[in-house]
Amino acid sequence: MMTQQILRKLAIAGFIGMTALGLAACEDEGPAEQAGENIDEAVDQAGESVEEMGDSVEDAADEADSNY
Repeated sequence: MMTQQILRKLAIAGFIGMTALGLAACEDEGPAEQAGENIDEAVDQAGESVEEMGDSVEDAADEADSNY
């Protein structure tokens, strides 16, 4: 019974230690992460542009419809 509690505590401590090391290793951004962020930003900007274009087309269609 006592051995299981000790093993459980050791496992939890090991997990916390591994997580802390993993997080510390992720602090520095490498070139791949920077490139990924640039791609994400470009995709967001493209999506906004497409949305604005769709709004313009919808407005033009509404205006054309009201003229007939």
